[in-house]
Amino acid sequence: MIKSPYDKYRQSSVQTSSPSQLVVMLYDGAIRFARTGIEGLKQNDYEATSLNLGKAQTIISELMSTLDNSVEISKGLYSMYEYTNYLLVQANIQKQPDKAEEAIGYLTDLRETWIQASKIAVSQSETAHG
Repeated sequence: MIKSPYDKYRQSSVQTSSPSQLVVMLYDGAIRFARTGIEGLKQNDYEATSLNLGKAQTIISELMSTLDNSVEISKGLYSMYEYTNYLLVQANIQKQPDKAEEAIGYLTDLRETWIQASKIAVSQSETAHG
């Protein structure tokens, strides 16, 4: 049961978002959890680090599982996600924030690319139907 206004807003925003907006939300979550994991490392709070880097990995695994393998670019994205996941695992095991920072860099780049691609798709769709 959803109690807080924030949780209600979050549920509503997920239910009313387009597929491309949902992907951006996943990137946002993975980036946020990875940053929180880095903060845990800096404070020697390895439980928080493990929990948050694990949440980021779960999101990346979800992104991997939703790829359409019939599209050529999916293979490259899969490899990118796999490597990003690997970096987060290494950051957690080796307690090295630079590995998580590298992963955040890739996630941020992918997020920005996704936003640009979805803007292009929307403008092409409006032109085709307009």
